[in-house]
Amino acid sequence: MNAPPTRQDLSDFVVNEAFLLDQHRYDEWNALFTDDAFYWVPLAQNQPDGINQTSHMYEDKLLRTLRIERLKSPRAFSQQPRSRSHHLLQVPVVETYEPAQNRYVVRTQFHYTELRMDEQNMFVGTFFHHLCAVDGALRMQCKRVNLLNSDAALPAIQLFI
Repeated sequence: MNAPPTRQDLSDFVVNEAFLLDQHRYDEWNALFTDDAFYWVPLAQNQPDGINQTSHMYEDKLLRTLRIERLKSPRAFSQQPRSRSHHLLQVPVVETYEPAQNRYVVRTQFHYTELRMDEQNMFVGTFFHHLCAVDGALRMQCKRVNLLNSDAALPAIQLFI
């Protein structure tokens, strides 16, 4: 049996995940999710789920994959020229560490900038990475992105926060 991940492993996972996004390595990023996982950007701060309430994004594997394919397409007008992103993270904090249940939750405050040509959008908030170990590797069961201004009219988010 593999040893449970350390708190440093959990922190490194979050930092690496942001790096993959900023490098446009979306297929590698998508592979970090379990098959039944969701990428979720709630509309309300205390939103209990993404099924019964409207969200900015609530993407399963199929929807993430479709968006990745669109981002890679030379026909994606909104990506000519391609958007760039930058994640600035505070130190990730392990909120839940339950190796016996294979359950880990990491909270990370962030500033995210998305740039395309001379249009720059900035978002601030908190990530919640719900992680588990699968075949000895950490995987996301859910990535929840709580935006500070989630209830505001937001510009189109082209990439993944």
